[in-house]
Amino acid sequence: MVILMDIIAALFFFFFFFFFFFFFFFFFVVGGRFMSLSDLCHPQHPTIRLTSCRTNLNQSCRNSYWRLKKAIRTVLTKGVAGIGKTVCVQKLILDWAEGKENQDVQLIFPLPFREINLMKDTTLSLSDLLHVFFPETKEMEISSDEYKVLFIFDGLDECRLSLNFKSKVKLCNISESASVNELLMNLIVGNLLASALIWITSRPAAANQIPSKYIHRLTEIQGFTEPQKEEYFRRRISDEHQASRIISHIRRARSLHIMCHIPVFCWISSIVFEKLLKEDLSAEIPQTLTEMFIHFLLNQIKMTSQKYEERDPEKLLQSNREVIVKLAEVAYKQLMKGNVMFYEEDLIESGIDVTDASVYSGICTEIFKQESVIHQRKVYSFIHLSVQEFLAAFYLLYCYLTKNKEPLHEFRPSLDGFRSYRSDEDSLYVLLRSAVDKALESKNGRLDLFLRFLLGVSLESNQRLLQDLLTHTENSSETIRKIIAYIKDKIKDMRTAPYNLSTEKSINLFLCLLEVKDQTLSGEIQEFVKSGKHSKTDVSAAHCSTISYMLQMSEVPLDELNLMKYNTSDEGRRRLIPAVINCRKAFLAGCNLTAQDCEIMSSALQSSNTVTRELDLSNNDLQDSGVELLFKGLKSLNSHLGILRLVLCNLTGQCCESLSSALQSSNCVLRELDLSNNDLQDSGVEILSDALKSPNCKLNIFRLAMCNLTGHSCEAVSSVLQSSYCVLRELDLSNNDLQDSGVKLLSGGLKSPNCQLQILRLSGCMVTEEGCGYLSSALSSNPSHLRELDLSHNHPGQSGVQMFNDSLKDPNCSLQTDVECGGEIRIRAGLQKYACDLTLDPNTANIHLILCEDNRKVAHVKDHQPYPDHPDRFEDYLQVLCEESLTGRCYWEVEWNGEEANISVTYKGIRRKGRSNECVLGYNEKSWRLECKHDQFTSWHKFKSTILPVPSPFSNRVGVYVDVSASTLSFYSVSDTHTLTQLHTLNTTFTELLYAGFSLSKSSVFLCQIK
Repeated sequence: MVILMDIIAALFFFFFFFFFFFFFFFFFVVGGRFMSLSDLCHPQHPTIRLTSCRTNLNQSCRNSYWRLKKAIRTVLTKGVAGIGKTVCVQKLILDWAEGKENQDVQLIFPLPFREINLMKDTTLSLSDLLHVFFPETKEMEISSDEYKVLFIFDGLDECRLSLNFKSKVKLCNISESASVNELLMNLIVGNLLASALIWITSRPAAANQIPSKYIHRLTEIQGFTEPQKEEYFRRRISDEHQASRIISHIRRARSLHIMCHIPVFCWISSIVFEKLLKEDLSAEIPQTLTEMFIHFLLNQIKMTSQKYEERDPEKLLQSNREVIVKLAEVAYKQLMKGNVMFYEEDLIESGIDVTDASVYSGICTEIFKQESVIHQRKVYSFIHLSVQEFLAAFYLLYCYLTKNKEPLHEFRPSLDGFRSYRSDEDSLYVLLRSAVDKALESKNGRLDLFLRFLLGVSLESNQRLLQDLLTHTENSSETIRKIIAYIKDKIKDMRTAPYNLSTEKSINLFLCLLEVKDQTLSGEIQEFVKSGKHSKTDVSAAHCSTISYMLQMSEVPLDELNLMKYNTSDEGRRRLIPAVINCRKAFLAGCNLTAQDCEIMSSALQSSNTVTRELDLSNNDLQDSGVELLFKGLKSLNSHLGILRLVLCNLTGQCCESLSSALQSSNCVLRELDLSNNDLQDSGVEILSDALKSPNCKLNIFRLAMCNLTGHSCEAVSSVLQSSYCVLRELDLSNNDLQDSGVKLLSGGLKSPNCQLQILRLSGCMVTEEGCGYLSSALSSNPSHLRELDLSHNHPGQSGVQMFNDSLKDPNCSLQTDVECGGEIRIRAGLQKYACDLTLDPNTANIHLILCEDNRKVAHVKDHQPYPDHPDRFEDYLQVLCEESLTGRCYWEVEWNGEEANISVTYKGIRRKGRSNECVLGYNEKSWRLECKHDQFTSWHKFKSTILPVPSPFSNRVGVYVDVSASTLSFYSVSDTHTLTQLHTLNTTFTELLYAGFSLSKSSVFLCQIK
């Protein structure tokens, strides 16, 4: 066993030093562990993004991934070309071989598809296949339960086997012989070695070759984040000054900056820029993927020329052209055949001497495999599949320009159209159009990147870059214009026959437009985002990645990005977050974001390319740890954020230290901040008061409604209002129990000549006539600034109202005062000040519900109740509504008993007849409900559910608070001591009158009286 592990480790290092040292070096030096199998299969993460910067990649629950109710056997990891799939595989194997990870796995069999392809015509057993690749296993009983086995199939996109999962060939014994295709299919399905673990990697377009029912977990590698892009270049380039210049250049080129999330692109960029900036500081910077690969190729040629010191320039140019064209011919022919590994005879067929190939070891690398794998034959491949695809595209253009039509036969179906065109330029258009069609027809996306490169090298500017390798160039501007129009037509018709384009195909067509530098692309993207199509049809997470990528690449910033307008999953909305960097206003409220997502947003705020001015993250469980990352971004010189909303983000006073630091930074330009509905308490406000008195603080509008403040916090607020540096113009302290004592302290600040407050909101703050006297006196002392005072939902009494009426008589006073919805009930603490009396409406009750106790209690019964016919009655569902409508601010409490009770709020217009979702509370857009069970609470709206944590101790009493004007609905668990624990809050726009409602299942509900 030790010998086997050593051999695998040695093979890893051999492959690693030739192919991926440039990439893996970064991760290895940084010290970040890529992942363990437990990272791939952690039961607490249904979908894990395998980005190297993510903390979940460094979290390990070693040896826990099989201890699940339903075993996770097969994991499929997707990632675009060059993102690091193979390196992830290699690192996992290395950690295992060195005894660092996954030590309960006895055998790991890495079987890259590119190597399996070499045996596609062979018939043998699974046992024999393993013996061919791993001779050391001949004495082992692989089928025995003695070994825990992991098979790793890397590069599904390179697979050239016919994976027919509808085949009826069933293999149950590893000694049974069959084609390699049937062996793999039976292994993946689970007929062979059902207890074995399987990990498959693939580019996105090829991932659907395996039916989803055989994949137990889908993961995706997302690539570098903003900080790691910079870290890569600083570690890759030893000269710190040079590294800084390269980073600066990349940041100025938006397209390059975005593409650098791909590690291989970072590697190529570092090589190109390091050479380019040494030679000519004024050189034109590559802007596209094709341009970068062209510069990479030219650099390799130049390095080789310097190495061999050929003195005759013409002879050297001819030699370079011949070798590169021959290598490109191999790349093209093998790509068309679907091969990514090839033999020496394939090189000879294209006229390549092996010694010439070795000269270009940076492009074509010789790999010697073990005798048992390829029978002592040498096998060749390009350093990366993307290099082969680039050279293949170069070769096709070369053949077109040199009138070599034989290689063009691959596109014969469309090339018959050559005869109908008069010019070579038209012929180029037909060639490119044919390539677009052929790439769209390809099922596994194998021609996607090739197409992007082909369109890229066809640009006249890129032809000029390659002029030493091409015999001549030609004007292609009209051709490019026509192919752009053709691609746009395909994008618009992407849901129609004959292609019915997949998400990945439509993504690639957008990327093709980038390669040809389409100047109208930004408009196309904006038109799509503004069209609203994404709100009417389901948008996959992958499609959201496309939209995000395109928005980032757009040269024209998007005015507004609202994630809730996208009909997608929470994961889909997370994929859209990076687009915030190129949007002036970003509304991310209620998207189930977490602290981890704040890292992306913080990076966006610190980017030199950011244009974000307004950000709404309300109603997300960001917690203190998340917003602390966000506040760090506010201190960046690049941050332009002026408006930030963090309502209901599960924050406490602990986050106020970092916020205070940000507000006092000279770089912070925040003008408006909303922290309402967070548990900041008095201690948090006291910390923030120091920042509000800072000469650097620019905050004009500050909202602290419902933050569990008391009158003690008003002393700190008063000191702020008296500061000469305070620039506050609007302050909201509503729904805090400040009482008269707090208002007295606050009035001290209002009297100050430094106070420039124009709007003060004290709605629902338990203010009485006494408090009104303090405010009236303060305003008389300093009447010139305050324009609006909200004292609604307090108890000013008639005398308190009269005080303000008298103040209005002062000609210097332009104050507007709101004292609506007052009364003695408003001096109750907390939400009880909004208590309302509700009764059940017997005309709405289902006939299996019985009402009692003055229509305040409802119970589910078997017997039909003798209710008269009524159009408002729920006919098929056990539901009932209350008689009274809900207006303004309303709070009520309910006790439930039994199996299940659902507490709801609904429009009166909900359907009463039939058995569709339109009749069920919480299953449609007209209603919201809290599903109550003894072990679980669940929120429902539009038939979408959110499972909520159950507070301890459990209580069967639930409080409901509705603020119609604020568009807020909250559910609370009410303890025996009447302590409220928030279960769930949602923000929406209420467009009709609301009513409380209930649905029951073997249960009863009682409307409590709040005293």
